[in-house]
Amino acid sequence: MRQAGPLRHKSFVARTRRLDDELDVLNLVTAGNFVWWHRGQGIVTDGVACRVPVRDVQAVLSGIEVADGHDAPRRGPIAVGALPFDPAAAQDAELVVPARVWGRDPQGHAWVTDVWPDMEDRPRPWEEERTMPADLGPWHDASRAEWADAVGAALARIEAGKLDKVVLSRQVSMEADTAFQMGEVVRRLRIDQPGCRVFATGGFVGATPELLVERRGSVVRSRPMAGTVGASGDRAVEWLVGSTKNRREHALVVDAVVTKLQQMCPEPVQASHPYAEPFADLAHIVTDIVGTLHAEAPSALELALALHPTPAIAGTPEDEALALIGALETRSRGRYGGSVGWVDADGDGEFAVALRCAELCGNRAVLYAGAGIVAGSTAEDEWQETEAKFAAMRRALTPP
Repeated sequence: MRQAGPLRHKSFVARTRRLDDELDVLNLVTAGNFVWWHRGQGIVTDGVACRVPVRDVQAVLSGIEVADGHDAPRRGPIAVGALPFDPAAAQDAELVVPARVWGRDPQGHAWVTDVWPDMEDRPRPWEEERTMPADLGPWHDASRAEWADAVGAALARIEAGKLDKVVLSRQVSMEADTAFQMGEVVRRLRIDQPGCRVFATGGFVGATPELLVERRGSVVRSRPMAGTVGASGDRAVEWLVGSTKNRREHALVVDAVVTKLQQMCPEPVQASHPYAEPFADLAHIVTDIVGTLHAEAPSALELALALHPTPAIAGTPEDEALALIGALETRSRGRYGGSVGWVDADGDGEFAVALRCAELCGNRAVLYAGAGIVAGSTAEDEWQETEAKFAAMRRALTPP
């Protein structure tokens, strides 16, 4: 195994201790943290013990000694990060083993894990100011005509039988009068998007509803979503469930995820009946998928790499969809639509599809949103869908 960074010359130890359960770990969020938060539980990290190529992650985590922490909710090191949308680039990407991880479990218990040769010298965390810009500049976006041309080209490929679905994306950007503060953006997303996984890593932040994969021991779960309406009331949910176009789009995603997971499970993978679930500004069709992995189970990270990209974020057939995305989109998606999450030394972990997100750099923000194009799609409907998907992040960045 090729060792990564500091592990060549330092012996790392992971030490865990319980914390006061009243600690709000989200108050520790600053620009450099990794954040993973869902329904009152999650983690916030600080510092870098080492950076590790994805192919080496499990070997590196397994080589870190675990000491103390027997009374803590979670023990041991983890690797965290966001992988790019480009599948080839994702295979060559790196994750971070954080030097410190604060966490809260489903029962509300808090803990901290430190990964460092000498923990006596670790710096204390600091909390950034929760100020936000007082003024946002104009939004910069491609024209509706350009979007209509791209959707038209996609529909022509679908009509010709080359594709069943392709996901096209938009990027909008703006500059504020002062820098955005990551802690405040995360706080707003947590309040505004309670059903989503709020994440942040290296200036990349979002609130995604879609779980790509979760592994706990031999149990693997996925929660694909496709088929969307830009509203979340009862009438919108009822319309979505009855929409033939949206049900067909959703079925393409479920079939792809079940097929890939079945290759790693000795028993049939189980998929629930599709249902619609509201998420603040939108509602999506959802299917819960669960399976039992082979004895030599792949890690959560390996599962994420195997499943990505699903038709929910790229299209199907995959190769044709990726080729058309490359031809029609003039700017790289970067980490939008990739996988974001964490994995531990046992291979357990969670990765989600990076949606409802933005790249923040000082006072500049670039927001991302996409829409699935299938037979029956119209450029106007898909434009409005992406507008609804931008709404959560726009609110999180807007001055009070």
